[in-house]
Amino acid sequence: MSSEKRPMSSDDAGNGGEGEPAHEWDLDSVDFGEPAAGTQDAGRLAARVQQLEQQLAEERNRALRLLADMQNVQRRGVQNERVARQQGVGAVVASIVPVVDHFDMALTQDPRTATAESIISGVRVIREELLRALASQGVASVVPQPGDEFVPGKHEALSQQPGNGVEPGRILMTYQAGFVLVEGETQRVLRPAKVVVAS
Repeated sequence: MSSEKRPMSSDDAGNGGEGEPAHEWDLDSVDFGEPAAGTQDAGRLAARVQQLEQQLAEERNRALRLLADMQNVQRRGVQNERVARQQGVGAVVASIVPVVDHFDMALTQDPRTATAESIISGVRVIREELLRALASQGVASVVPQPGDEFVPGKHEALSQQPGNGVEPGRILMTYQAGFVLVEGETQRVLRPAKVVVAS
């Protein structure tokens, strides 16, 4: 017998060289089991991130709407304040204009025929007209009488003099009238009355 060895064929290499037929694998029929836990966690995390991004976008839009509403309210507030100020100034000016008319009428008088009495009478008329204009805006004069109680803030003491029958610490005379702004049941001092207090 010959001792020569037969070369190994490709079929022999595929089955270990033992002469068995080669086996073909069907990968579609192989069961690889459930997906790994890490893959499932990644999917849930991605879904959660998407949900949070949507909520963030909604909250951002809501904040922008609230900011716009607040800016509109502030803008309307400034506009309303401006209109109220203009209306207030207009009302004051309208009440004072007749006083200017009385001054114009007084200045048209012939100084050669005007008497001291007529001049004083004209000034008195203008003063009364001006007081009416102030009263229409809620402004009242403060003219304390001798013996009235001295009220700090409402009255300003210029000096002290012997009372001549007036109780010490009370008003002896009024040097200059004051003015208050009447708002309902309250009064705001615009200018205190300047007075002399009995000593």
